[in-house]
Amino acid sequence: MEYLRIGIITRPHGVQGAVKIEPLTADVERFRELRDAYLERNGAYEPIVLSDVRIQPDAVLAFLSCAEDRAEAEALKNRYLCVDREHAIKLPEGEYFVVDLMGCRVFDTDGRDYGILADIYETGANDVYVIQGEKKLQIPAIKKLLSDVDVAEKRIVLDAGVLEEVGLFED
Repeated sequence: MEYLRIGIITRPHGVQGAVKIEPLTADVERFRELRDAYLERNGAYEPIVLSDVRIQPDAVLAFLSCAEDRAEAEALKNRYLCVDREHAIKLPEGEYFVVDLMGCRVFDTDGRDYGILADIYETGANDVYVIQGEKKLQIPAIKKLLSDVDVAEKRIVLDAGVLEEVGLFED
């Protein structure tokens, strides 16, 4: 089974076992209906239940079935909250999960191979893709640059003309 990270537990909240979660999803509202999830712990995925979920401007507060007091909540710090692929949100056309983009081979419309998508940085305005190849390349994830994205084939094609304008090659 494949799991997608949707949040990271940043700290306990209060003394009764609640935790503060930093969302790692564009749709923070998904937490309102989320009950069944998984806690990623040492490479294993432990089923848990969320309750009393409250959404704040910068975080999600929730009780987890695996934490009954502050000490147990403290032990969950920096652990990921996940959902299985089957229960992941449905993305609109043209949007992709980071896990699906990672490892894609990147080409341009002229057929040049730039390497593998190795990292993605969130900057607020748009994500930045880091492609590792003969030279490291950083590009903004903008529609006019992304000519074709095929996560099933693990392939991304960039518009060669736009790439000349916006690509940043490491020397």
